[in-house]
Amino acid sequence: MRRHFAVKMRRITIERAFLGAFTGKRRMTLEKRAVVLVSGGIDSTTCLAIAKQEGYDAFALSFNYRQRHKVELKAAARVAKALAVREHLFLEIPLRTIGGSALTSAVEVPKDVSISQMQSRIPVTYVPARNTVFLSLALAWAETIEAPNIFIGVNALDYSGYPDCRPEYIESFEKMANLALKECVEGRMLIRICAPLINMTKAQIIKRGVELGVDFSITHSCYDPDPVDRACGRCDSCILRKKGFADAGIADPTQYTEA
Repeated sequence: MRRHFAVKMRRITIERAFLGAFTGKRRMTLEKRAVVLVSGGIDSTTCLAIAKQEGYDAFALSFNYRQRHKVELKAAARVAKALAVREHLFLEIPLRTIGGSALTSAVEVPKDVSISQMQSRIPVTYVPARNTVFLSLALAWAETIEAPNIFIGVNALDYSGYPDCRPEYIESFEKMANLALKECVEGRMLIRICAPLINMTKAQIIKRGVELGVDFSITHSCYDPDPVDRACGRCDSCILRKKGFADAGIADPTQYTEA
């Protein structure tokens, strides 16, 4: 009887140890899950490459918000495939119904703006609350798939002055996120908003991408492409892209309609 009891207790101990090891392994696996916002441009592509290089199991998230440059969605699909994400989710958000931006209305996209002008104003290509909407939906997916990390390729140096690309915005959103989710409030998850490019210049981002093996020829940046999806070469995004490659000393693989 005693021998039977001892065998049973050893089995229980082994089962508990196995369960503990399994739970710990699962927790470690979940800790390396990440939702990565992928637009198909230079920044989000490099951001995804960084997440992959750091060992994160990447779940790519892209948005069709009825943007003028919806060709970027094709680029996002190419990028997600090239970087072998676990899953790629496309969400439909009709921000064109709200409007308020040259990217979601008939307002013309500004052309030939100087870098100094870009840094002195918030342009009409700003989409009202876009990153807040995107990150909120990323939060919903992150909670559902138990991914405590959200990567976003925002940049506060070589950018067009958008308020939702600044460090203080990212910090505030992360704080809010941890107050908003059931998993966080009940102590099972701590959300991290990861913005690895936030303090990098466009040239530094491009160099980092090249180091990680990114093929920038599959990306798209232009806000106002022509009917066959060629970049205009004159909008803010094209100008910043061209400057980034020039400053990095790397050939820009983009085909522009205008130099």
